[in-house]
Amino acid sequence: MGPAGSGKSTFCSVALEYYRNAKRSVHLMNLDPAAEKFEYSPSIDIRDLITLEDVMEELDYGPNGGLLYCFEFLMENIDWLEEQIGEYTDDYLIIDCPGQIELYTHIPIMRKFCDILKTSFNFNIVGVYCLESQFVEDVTKYFSGVMSATSSMFNLELPQINVMTKMDLIPESQRADLENETSPKYFMLNKAISSLINEFSMVSFIPLDITDEDSVAYVLSHADNAIQFGEDEEPKEPIDDMDDGQEE
Repeated sequence: MGPAGSGKSTFCSVALEYYRNAKRSVHLMNLDPAAEKFEYSPSIDIRDLITLEDVMEELDYGPNGGLLYCFEFLMENIDWLEEQIGEYTDDYLIIDCPGQIELYTHIPIMRKFCDILKTSFNFNIVGVYCLESQFVEDVTKYFSGVMSATSSMFNLELPQINVMTKMDLIPESQRADLENETSPKYFMLNKAISSLINEFSMVSFIPLDITDEDSVAYVLSHADNAIQFGEDEEPKEPIDDMDDGQEE
């Protein structure tokens, strides 16, 4: 999840490929009714149930109102979701979400969806909140990104990791200056917010460079740890390779 253009779909594709290479049973779910194309075809697609284009055309809704209607329609058709998930309940699902941050920060519809996944389908869920690296370059955008990530954590009440995407596009020497880049009128307010962010460390970001396999592995290891992936699996029996004639 995260703002539009933050690299969510790219991250999902990279994660899907990584897990498949690791021989994990993994599937991609598209939860964006306005999505147009994917690098990988999703196993579950909300557009098979409803599309934003149809809602806007038939009900004369705008994009935001139409998107909310799509999610309300999904909540009213949970039997469709149950049928789609089918035998995936023991597998790993990567859910690619829309770019409207209101769904995560203050509208309860996404929280309701996550509650259904947890209670009805017994899924462990971790939220991955994506922000692109331009939020490092512009300190005012960084403030906004941190606050939206915090609102998402409070609203969804899920284990959440925050990922700074597209780090391969930002120079290491890039720096931001609070005093020079914000209006003097709001300097004290911005300074108080920055102190809160710095001193309490409520939100931290993991940098992601999709061109670096170690970077991808590091981010996904945090996601696995957040949901304690694999800890409930039965231990495998060791293979007995002793010679038949060896004494016990």
